[in-house]
Amino acid sequence: QLQLVESGGGLVQPGGSLRLSCAASGFSLDDYAIGWFRQAPGKEREGVSCISSSGARTSYADSVKGRFTISRDNAKNTVYLRMNSLKPEDTAIYYCAAHRGVFRLCPGQNADYWGQGTQVTVSS
Repeated sequence: QLQLVESGGGLVQPGGSLRLSCAASGFSLDDYAIGWFRQAPGKEREGVSCISSSGARTSYADSVKGRFTISRDNAKNTVYLRMNSLKPEDTAIYYCAAHRGVFRLCPGQNADYWGQGTQVTVSS
């Protein structure tokens, strides 16, 4: 199977932290830019963060900058999203996507692979 699988979501209190993982199965992420996206009820899916194939370049949405950190371990075929100082407005389903291209920073809508998502709920 060629797929991405997200994990690490759950229920956390405001101010808490979570680490999401995106693991590839059936293919190597070495030549893929990886992005994290999220979608809350009634809202459009939005980009959160992305990272180039080598990990040399990253980007963040203004709403998460300074709180979230994206990283990758190509040896483990996995990308991570560390989320600190979580807020209720971070509540959403989080998806990862992979888009092949050694010069690419972020996946586009036509990304090669999408995960099924993992739920993050920030609530007291």
